[in-house]
Amino acid sequence: MNKSGMLVLEDGSVFYGISIGAIGKSVGEVVFNTSMTGYQEILTDPSYAEQIITFTYPHIGNVGINNDDYESEKIHVKGIILRNYSFYSSHYKTQKNIDQYLKKNNIIAIADIDTRRLTHILRNSGSKNGCIFATNKNDINNNYNICLKKAKKFSTIKKIDITKKVTTKKIYHWNINSAKKQEKKKSKKKFNVIVYDYGIKNNILKMLHFNNCNLTIVPANTNSSCVLKLKPDGIFFSNGPGDPRLCKSSIITIQSLLKTNIPMFGICFGHQLIALSIGAKIKKMKFGHHGSNHPVQNMKTKKIIITSQNHGFTVDHKNIPKKLIITHRSLFDNSIQGLSISNKPVLSFQGHPESNPGPHDASSLFSSFTKLMEKHKKIKNEKK
Repeated sequence: MNKSGMLVLEDGSVFYGISIGAIGKSVGEVVFNTSMTGYQEILTDPSYAEQIITFTYPHIGNVGINNDDYESEKIHVKGIILRNYSFYSSHYKTQKNIDQYLKKNNIIAIADIDTRRLTHILRNSGSKNGCIFATNKNDINNNYNICLKKAKKFSTIKKIDITKKVTTKKIYHWNINSAKKQEKKKSKKKFNVIVYDYGIKNNILKMLHFNNCNLTIVPANTNSSCVLKLKPDGIFFSNGPGDPRLCKSSIITIQSLLKTNIPMFGICFGHQLIALSIGAKIKKMKFGHHGSNHPVQNMKTKKIIITSQNHGFTVDHKNIPKKLIITHRSLFDNSIQGLSISNKPVLSFQGHPESNPGPHDASSLFSSFTKLMEKHKKIKNEKK
């Protein structure tokens, strides 16, 4: 480990450390994640596209990387920032260490920096763009101005619909045994669910599968007429990266689908798209919610659940349309965490009820979705 590393933020703040993974420069929005476990799931979560992740948990790498815990087929983060990197991986499922995994995927990372100081900056000033530089040479300081310029110029999250980078390119049927092969053969399940892929996580698909759903995955730009031809019992809108306000066609599609009475469920990015389609506003958060220790309250039952979160935008609580019913709120900052629509079988949740990584308190939301579909099918059959 004789490589040098440097992180430069757009405000000029600089951190020095050692680098692991690839050599070179990488720029993105720097956010912090407070999860104590699940770094492999975080690295492969498409919702982190164009972002550099700071792990506040000080010890990363001790469980290595395995073939079971991927949330997608590749790493989506632009880089990672660590306090202490574990050179040895001792978990029984370990197949490679992080350094090997990052090098193979050409991802730059920096360790041995003061992540508490960095997190303090992000909490006080908000998420910032940053550039990580890793080198084998002794010219690290000569690259400060170059890194600063790259950090200041980075604006992908503000201007580009990132879902286009992470969504599937074609329609396919998914089941747990042939997910990698993307076979077209449908499994025998009770509910036919169409899943809009804005950057979906594998564990969401698994949770839907275990809740008796046959899954057809469609690209983010799939229009409503195409989906209706597939005769869905329910429609699911996935998590994803970036600003949902830039997804104009998706909002129009959801507005069209809402004219039907087909049950719908949105998570994270999908939750925000549903809100936009009804006329709510979305705003950028100061530093977002990224972690697996977030308390959320059900507004009806008053029950409190601990949730996994990953989002930098939120539904603005001001001027909520009358059709939208707030079902859940954050106990950290009172932000909106859940919505339903009056007289429509639609629910949405800002957090991640599939909880990978994280607690499983919110997993019952998948059952709530299947109950909506059960009721919808019963009504349809009575009309026949």
